[in-house]
Order: sequence, then C-alpha cells, then structure tokens
Amino acid sequence: MVENQDEIIKETETNFEEDLDEDNYDEDDGEIYINEETELGQETVVVSHPPDERIVPPLNFCPVERYLYRSGQPSPVNFPFLLNLDLKNIIWLANEEPQESLLEFCDFHNISLQFAAINPDAGEDDNPWDGLTEHSIINALQTIVDRKSYPLLICCGMGRHRTGTVVGCLRRLMGWNLASVSEEYRRFTGSRGGRILVELLIEAFDTKLVKIDPETAPLWLLTALQ
Repeated sequence: MVENQDEIIKETETNFEEDLDEDNYDEDDGEIYINEETELGQETVVVSHPPDERIVPPLNFCPVERYLYRSGQPSPVNFPFLLNLDLKNIIWLANEEPQESLLEFCDFHNISLQFAAINPDAGEDDNPWDGLTEHSIINALQTIVDRKSYPLLICCGMGRHRTGTVVGCLRRLMGWNLASVSEEYRRFTGSRGGRILVELLIEAFDTKLVKIDPETAPLWLLTALQ
C-alpha cells in the first residue's frame, strides 16, 4: 500500500513538472506570462516588470483636480515623478525660498515657480511658518483659476496646513460644504490633526475676491459653478 502511495506521489510530481514546462513561462523574454485558465479561460495575462528608475511622489502628494496637484516640498528623489506630470507652474507657499535643488530643477525644465509669499513685508526675524494671509491666498487662487497655468503643483514645506488652506479656499470657491472642506484638510494633517485657525480662515474667506474669467477658467471649475 505504501509503495502504491509513493508511486502516486512520484507520478503526480512528474506530471506537475511537465505542466510547468508546457506553460508559457520564460524568465529570459522580459515578461512573465501566466495562464489563468480557471478564471480567465484561455486568456494570457502579461505581468510587466517594475521600471528601472525609481518613481517616488513628493510627501503628501495628491491630485486635487485635473492637472492640478498638491504636495510637500519636492526633493531630488521626486524629480523623475514630477517630470511625468509635465508641470508648467509650481506655486510655493512660504516666505523662505525652497531648496536650491528645486530651484535648479524648475530652471532646467522651464517650470515657472511662483512665490505666493505668506507675508510679503516679513522681516528676517519673522516666523516663515506663519499662516497665510488673505492676500497670499487670493494671489495663489488667481493662478489656479487660470487654465493657462496648467499642469500646476501647489506645495509648501510639508504639504499640510498652508497648502491645505489654499485648497480649502478653492473648495469653498467650488461650492463645497464646510464639513467636506474640513474633512479633506484634516486628511493631510496627520496624527496632530488640523489647526482650528486654518479652518476658521477657510470658513471666513470671501470667495467673491477671486476673479474668474469663463474664457480661461478650467472646465472642472466652470462645471462646479453651474
């Protein structure tokens, strides 16, 4: 009886190896082919290899609307990813300049870097991480509501509060309710949560101060305003 079981196991292993040889599997042809007969009939599924170059998005990167993105300050490891976005403009939300590597990247690839200064009159002793002013928010939004600026990235140091403030005011402009605006803002603030002053600023922002030209506004904005 044992001998018969051994023969059955040996025969099963032999048949399994023969089945593998018959499958469309070739490690040297650059692709892996898997025959999913049980789920996909006789269809062949092609599994691609990962890219040779690392594609790493910036911290807190996320699409906002079509061709409009948000993130923290990009570093050199993120530059290959940014190239895939074919950016035309980057809005930098801070008094201090971004890293030299980002300045050089924008200059080399003809990407316009807009400094939406938090406080244009700030001195050397002022805190560069203070919250946004109404003027700086309007300045950023006027660029955002012009599709000639696209593809466009909005960013600050961490991509949380200042970027979240501008995006929150944009959502107000689009007619979002405050609960949805706050939920999106807090999604990027991490375990510390949102800042009540930021949410109050977003709530009090006068959307009528932003001038929208229907001839140049993005389609998604015009749709939201209907």
